Amino acid sequence: MKIAAVAFYGCALGLLAMGLRELLLGFEENRCSMTYMFEYPEYRRVQLPRRVAQQYPGYGLYLYGEGLYAQETRNLKLTGVPVLFLPGNAGSYKQARSLGSVALRKAEDIDNRFHLNVFTVDFNEELVALYGGSLRRQTHFLHESIKAILRLYKDQASPPRSVVLVGHSMGGVVARALFTLPRFNPQLVSLIVTQASPHLAPVLPLDAQLLEFYSTVRGRWCSGAEDLHNVTVLSVGGGHRDYQVRSGLTALPCPPGDSNKLSLVATAVPRTWVSTDHLSIVWCKELVLATVRAFIDLIDPNTRQFTEDPVRRMAVLTHHFVRHPVRLLGVQEDPHIMFTGSAEAWTEVNTLRLAYSTPKEPRVKYFLFALSSRRKAYSHFHCRSSNMEMSSWLYGCTQMDGAMCVQAVDLSWGTELLPAYKTVTLKLSDLSSVSQLVISASNLNGKQFSVECEWLSLEARSASIPVPHVLSFGLTVSDFTLSSSGLYHTVQLQHFHQVYQAFRITIVGQCKAATDRMPSVYRLTVPWFREDSFTTASLPSVTEMSGMLHTSRPGNMSNVVLQLHTAPNCQYKVLVRTSFPKVLGQVLRFCGSALPVYIAVGLVLALEGQLKAIIRTGRPVEMSESVSGAVLPLKVELPVYLLHLLLRLQCFQEAWAALRLPPVDGLPLSPLESGEAGTPEWPPPSEDWTRLLSVILCVLGAAMAFWGSTLFQLSLRLLSLLLAPLHRPCVSRDSGTLHPWVQLVLILSLGLLGWATCGALALTTAFLFYLYRVVRLQMTKRTLKHVLNLAPQQQTKETEKVKGNAVGQTHAKECNGTPLLSELALQEVTDDLQLHLSVAALLTLPLMLSAPSLIHWACSLRYTVRLDPDPSWPFALPLLTSTLLLINCNTLTLHRSKLLALSSNLLPPLCIAMVTFSLQHLYRVTHFLCVPLALLALASRL
Repeated sequence: MKIAAVAFYGCALGLLAMGLRELLLGFEENRCSMTYMFEYPEYRRVQLPRRVAQQYPGYGLYLYGEGLYAQETRNLKLTGVPVLFLPGNAGSYKQARSLGSVALRKAEDIDNRFHLNVFTVDFNEELVALYGGSLRRQTHFLHESIKAILRLYKDQASPPRSVVLVGHSMGGVVARALFTLPRFNPQLVSLIVTQASPHLAPVLPLDAQLLEFYSTVRGRWCSGAEDLHNVTVLSVGGGHRDYQVRSGLTALPCPPGDSNKLSLVATAVPRTWVSTDHLSIVWCKELVLATVRAFIDLIDPNTRQFTEDPVRRMAVLTHHFVRHPVRLLGVQEDPHIMFTGSAEAWTEVNTLRLAYSTPKEPRVKYFLFALSSRRKAYSHFHCRSSNMEMSSWLYGCTQMDGAMCVQAVDLSWGTELLPAYKTVTLKLSDLSSVSQLVISASNLNGKQFSVECEWLSLEARSASIPVPHVLSFGLTVSDFTLSSSGLYHTVQLQHFHQVYQAFRITIVGQCKAATDRMPSVYRLTVPWFREDSFTTASLPSVTEMSGMLHTSRPGNMSNVVLQLHTAPNCQYKVLVRTSFPKVLGQVLRFCGSALPVYIAVGLVLALEGQLKAIIRTGRPVEMSESVSGAVLPLKVELPVYLLHLLLRLQCFQEAWAALRLPPVDGLPLSPLESGEAGTPEWPPPSEDWTRLLSVILCVLGAAMAFWGSTLFQLSLRLLSLLLAPLHRPCVSRDSGTLHPWVQLVLILSLGLLGWATCGALALTTAFLFYLYRVVRLQMTKRTLKHVLNLAPQQQTKETEKVKGNAVGQTHAKECNGTPLLSELALQEVTDDLQLHLSVAALLTLPLMLSAPSLIHWACSLRYTVRLDPDPSWPFALPLLTSTLLLINCNTLTLHRSKLLALSSNLLPPLCIAMVTFSLQHLYRVTHFLCVPLALLALASRL
């Protein structure tokens, strides 16, 4: 049985390691370019009012500068446009140097017509993603900082009336929380740009204050208030490289129809096209350039400040972050273009496809495509060019003069920028007023480029293939071979709409003739979220793409589409396989935050096995055996599944609401499927695959409990060896126990310590006392084993003395059948040790869940002694009381206790309650564990 358990949990651990590898390492290398400072960065502290400085001693406001600019702004006499950077969880205010340095270089490029004053806030690198008690303080300090920044410009002729906020991680959440303050003027902030900010829900909901903060922010922004419609918010996710904040959480929760909110992933940003991790999104040069370019374009030349027109702001952001038309924004041209020159520069194209490369010498060249003969046979006109210059290149002719066009309209605004070239696809039915299409292929500056165009029927170039089942393990392949050799194709991936799906998409491209061709561009488009990903390949090639989603499909929207920008006269084959390691990675990416709940379930069920064994035999089983028998998905998952089914009934929902029970937690899957932050969808989803995911997580949680407890036991053995020289040998089962008066004093002292400082500190101290008891038992067991080395010799000598008489023989048999005193002591100490190992492993969970508040308290100790608010304090007192009382617990007193049966019978319902209510409220695990530990402590005393 033990070998089978080790093999089973070894396989489960292997699956967990495979999923973790895909989650942490299963992506492309970081293709972001680093931003560099050309001069030494300086951070000039901005003086705040004395009241603010005293109220927030750990925070600060700084102005970023370099070189001459830093010297000019030494006295904080500013004339630029204010931008305020907000760091995130444990983030430094010095992270603003990438944005500030690029902004300075951009101002030099435009001869300092406009420049940005980049400010940054020091939040003391607080762990606000794990401890929510500081979020409200940060929000109030941000409000004071904005007012202080605007006061620096009061002497200007037209001072700025608002500040643009750039928030990284939790800094973006704090920026949106500004609008929940009762005295905040919404006109002080008109634009917010967030980077990898988890807007929908916290990554790890470890305390109630964090979820309450999210609920307040979400309620304010989803209320549909008029003052929020004029605030433009851009949220950028990092992509699959960011395993700390998955990009699905960066979607902005806002009421439908709000056109001033934009959410996307960095892989879809034009001229960026890279996935960033959680930190590189701040310094990724491609993304920082897009942000600074957008800021410069948002400045009104008349006021020299950011525009107050929300339509203009959204147009600029769309230009730089959604669809770049390869045109300079703001360049106003006459809609009617006039062509002059000789007719020799014009060539009419009568074929279905054009391929043209410019010569080395400058030349004026135009190509004409007649529409009249193509409207019935084709639906679209597709064209692409490798020229990356910001210029017009496609026109619709409205007036002809012989063989040349003399007047036309500019159609270049439909151009889209791809990683290798710019492309445009025109719908012929929208060109009723145009007689010919004109391609400008002039290279007056001598720069060489290529142009390829074709007529196409989009329906004939579209295909669809069903993706393999998620449990096919890569054995089933869906493939498709392109029957046409055109420039553009689309392949719909049917049934690909859930976040737990993951595929390896292989595209094989081969060409018959070895000629120079433009590279092929493969684009995976998701209709319901801007999370497109691009891959570029030169032919011939075998290219692999990862097919994974950041959000599940809401409703019955279109399928995921694979767009293929191909080379002519080449063959392409698309193969789609399920990638089981990537599936595991997706499961951990979306549901990994729920693993602590299933670990707690495994440890609680292991404790139940110990208590049941004590009731039956008076002795607990070994810890490894009790933990190995804890993986019973049916024992927990079946009741939870039945509860979810019952909650589909209206009468059961009414009864549930009448009992004032909280909503049932579901797995933290795609945010577009979930309800509010911290409030799951009601009624909960009942798809079969969610139950399968729950079973998988249950097995993974039990595996982590098994191997974690094994590692915990080995660590205690090593610790006992290190501490053994400091203690005298002891053979009593009471080694490490405390006198009742000492227990009472410790309970009162630690309770006072937790109230005056931090509840997690008192809980950690109590756990150390308990750990000392376990270590002493480990040392006692080792001592008794050494004593037993002499027992067989003593037993042999006593047996020889009683040989020869009947009474002596009977006595020898009794001695042989009854264990010696040392063997009894060893058995008692071993039993107590196994019990205390199970309890100690269970006590580590509240300790780990309260660790963020302890770390936050330690980092803020120089400013304040007491942690306020303290999420651990309400439950630290019963936990530390139970921990200290359990120090004197032993199997003999438990076996005689009348509360033991009640405690053991309560543990399975407790596990069901944890899975029901704690998957998206991890702090509730500590609440549930208080009950059985308190009962077990009472059972050890009664």
